Amino acid sequence: MTVLDSTLDTTSETFVAARKAMEGKLAEIDAEHAKAIGGGGEKYVQRHHERGKLLARERIELLLDEDSPFLELATLAAWGSDFPVGASLVAGIGVVEGVECLVVANDPTVRGGASNPWTLKKSFRVHEIAEQNRLPVISLVESGGADLPTQKEVFIPGGRMFRDLTRASAAGIPTVSLVFGNSTAGGAYIPGMSDHVVMVRERSKVFLAGPPLVKMATGEDADDESLGGAEMHARTSGLADYFAEDEQDAIRIGRRIVRRLGWRKQGPQPRADVLPPRYADEDLLGVVPDDLKVPFDPREVIARIVDDSDFDEFKALYGSSLVTGWAELHGYPIGILANARGVLFSEEAQKATQFIQLANRSNTPLLFLHNTTGYMVGREYEEGGIIKHGAMMINAVSNSTVPHLSVLLGASYGAGHYGMCGRAYDPRFLFSWPSAKSAVMGGAQLAGVVSMVSKASALSRGKPFDEDADAALRAAIENQIEAESLPMFLSGRIYDDGVIDPRDTRTVLGLCLSAIATAPVEGTERFGVFRM
Repeated sequence: MTVLDSTLDTTSETFVAARKAMEGKLAEIDAEHAKAIGGGGEKYVQRHHERGKLLARERIELLLDEDSPFLELATLAAWGSDFPVGASLVAGIGVVEGVECLVVANDPTVRGGASNPWTLKKSFRVHEIAEQNRLPVISLVESGGADLPTQKEVFIPGGRMFRDLTRASAAGIPTVSLVFGNSTAGGAYIPGMSDHVVMVRERSKVFLAGPPLVKMATGEDADDESLGGAEMHARTSGLADYFAEDEQDAIRIGRRIVRRLGWRKQGPQPRADVLPPRYADEDLLGVVPDDLKVPFDPREVIARIVDDSDFDEFKALYGSSLVTGWAELHGYPIGILANARGVLFSEEAQKATQFIQLANRSNTPLLFLHNTTGYMVGREYEEGGIIKHGAMMINAVSNSTVPHLSVLLGASYGAGHYGMCGRAYDPRFLFSWPSAKSAVMGGAQLAGVVSMVSKASALSRGKPFDEDADAALRAAIENQIEAESLPMFLSGRIYDDGVIDPRDTRTVLGLCLSAIATAPVEGTERFGVFRM
């Protein structure tokens, strides 16, 4: 048997303390999620409802198949910025008429659904997910276009939104727009560049320029309805393919469009008989210590997310700081690389390289579970070739073509973040636990390096070194790095696809693997030159 044997003591002081710390972090995350769900606030939500309109998430709920899940993405986008949490856009993967689709909905309670710089970044990311995984795109449109006070940051890069839609269509990925309100200026090109367009009677308004701008530009007097109303576009311009009586009717039509697509998955089918893990997902709350300097065994995580807790470990006695092996998750085969003791040595890098090659040979997706402080440093390790061995691992990750999934459990520092398929290496999906931290190095280490460099500089110039000022600088740097390495900060900048509750890890990964299987899963034998 290859079933993992858990040794986690859920009654120990260490576990209880870790669980308490995790619950505190989850409460903070929940509070920020509530801000995103609240949109523009109670006043604007009430005004929207009084106009007989549905909220963005209400529209999504009606669109999706009953009781089906919705994997929301980048919920915390714009956190820590001058813009509301969520970036005035709700996006995620859900099932419509049995088809997994990327659903993108403007939140009209936030400045009329106008696009700010973070709206663009979030839009770019989710459309990248649609393209990589061959997911049909459904846009629920109600937006006044660009947020004009930030036009200098929106206008030039914003054209990519329309480019993404047309490229999806060119790749054979269906695009559908359901227009519920204003779709103005650049926003008019969302339905204009979609394959299928639904507009709502006396609600949809689609025009390049509204009546005031038309008056200024041409002297022409026009009202909203004659200039860009749904009936005009259905009868005269031909922009509307379907004419809906109300929002519910538009959603009904949208579902019928998806039903008629004849969309089929091209990836592997999961095993039909799936056994759940043998250990409780509740235990995941206490696996990662609050102090990330304290190691933990990632096998305890693996045992609680893979089918039947069954895991065939690869090279178990070699490079023991990295756990590698094969499993199934919700019936999908998967290869797992998980950091065991933080530091990656030459043995771990070589082990990972071989494992990644084998996964590509068998067309098996890879899951990276991060808890690394980076590659080992020091004269002995430099002489042993840590640079070229780390480069081998990064080479393999960079050129691997099977889908990659990454979950940051604990630390993810330095080049170790790269070798474990961080954001820059295009994992199909990347999520963080509330316990995660990611930066070029730990705050104390970075502050110490700056201090040593400053001290050496002062001594070389024959100047006195101010120890008190140095201590204050070190504290400031350490606090800054600590704040900038936390998951809400990173998620706000869309460096991950969401901060998830550890107990949801298996479900989230299962939804991702199912979405990934919409496209073919194919490995490669082509890698860069491995320096031996």
